[in-house]
Amino acid sequence: MTLAIDIPASARAERNSVIRFVVRLFREKPLGAAGGVIFILFLLCGVFADVLAPYGMNQISPRNRLLAPSWAYPFGTDNLGRDMLSRCLYGAQTSVIIAFTAATLATVVSVAIGIVSGYLGGKIDLVTQRFVDAWMSFPALIILLVVVSVLGPGLPQIIFTLGFLFGIGGSRIIRSAVVSVRENMYVHAAQSIGASTRRILWRHILPNIMPPIIVLFTTQVGTVILVESSLSFLGFGVPPPTPTWGGMLSGSGRTFMFQGPWLALAPGLCLTIVVYATNVFGDALRDLLDPRMRGSR
Repeated sequence: MTLAIDIPASARAERNSVIRFVVRLFREKPLGAAGGVIFILFLLCGVFADVLAPYGMNQISPRNRLLAPSWAYPFGTDNLGRDMLSRCLYGAQTSVIIAFTAATLATVVSVAIGIVSGYLGGKIDLVTQRFVDAWMSFPALIILLVVVSVLGPGLPQIIFTLGFLFGIGGSRIIRSAVVSVRENMYVHAAQSIGASTRRILWRHILPNIMPPIIVLFTTQVGTVILVESSLSFLGFGVPPPTPTWGGMLSGSGRTFMFQGPWLALAPGLCLTIVVYATNVFGDALRDLLDPRMRGSR
């Protein structure tokens, strides 16, 4: 009976802590809270694009080509008569898949490299960090262009390339957090009683570096969206007819920009708003989760 009482109490305390954190977010960081709301809306638009889109992503209607924004077509139509709102929603779906998958892979790679390098130290840390330095010295866009040109454009290639590219570079942030945590007394106490390295990393190191991991994930989501759009703009992203925001800017958006400015404004504004909201939301999480930041007091 004691167990039946303790479990609901702990769950209720955890739920109350989440509610208090959300209240703090809206009260102390209203701009970050607005970015979080936009971030969630972007996620929902991508997940439910098939339901929200009024037309098909490649539904052509030549008689309706280059129509200005109206009630029937809120974002106008392109040179083939395709609805820009529907294509932006399906572009959000593509961005959600790439951003969250690549950001998750990058976070896992960063945590794996950062924890091992920061906790073990010594020669392992020295060799690992010199490899990270050499990796970060190469321009990211050049690496992406080379890999995609060799493997060919496609969703899996972009996800794995972006995941490992940002994962290796982001390991520096995780390593610095691990180095500061491993000097705490509870880590030395666990070492003194003979706890295994895996247990220390899993039970003591990893839970105490979750704030920088969460912030790193949110910032990498925005970065991945921006880089993927850059690749699509250059023609190395997801191949057509799948709509992407960068591809919409590069294709009909650039060709028919003067006849229909909305062709470039619609995907450009979507890209700008989502990336800005994601970065602001990540900054707010950093201020609230890190006790050393002024906003967490």
